[in-house]
Amino acid sequence: MLTGVIEFRIDRRSGVATYLQIVQQVKQAMRLGLLNPGDRLPAAREVVEATTVNPNTVLKAYRELEREGLAEGRRGLGTFVTKSLSSEATTGDDAPLRQELSGWMRHAREDGLDVEDVDALYTAVRDEFYPAEER
Repeated sequence: MLTGVIEFRIDRRSGVATYLQIVQQVKQAMRLGLLNPGDRLPAAREVVEATTVNPNTVLKAYRELEREGLAEGRRGLGTFVTKSLSSEATTGDDAPLRQELSGWMRHAREDGLDVEDVDALYTAVRDEFYPAEER
């Protein structure tokens, strides 16, 4: 299956462990339908070359995805996605909620909000509807 659908971006200043950033980015790609069951994750070597992280960090991330039942390592073949986290009805490009969010984001940018403002506003509103104990 296709690989290279995901390009990892590591933020060394975020305070989030590198392996967890990889796990979170894979899950996000799965939720958005960019990675689907049967898709191969980039080989650890490819991730190391693109991000300059330690190979053991990539392997730890992939093991975590396996532990969560989201991926499966196949000896000599790579690591493959085993589940879908996407719902085309809510995350597809034409989904009404995505269209609404795109419109909101356009307005936020036009009103001069920077990415930190948007993140803060999103987090505050999300936490109203999804309290920490429910996450």
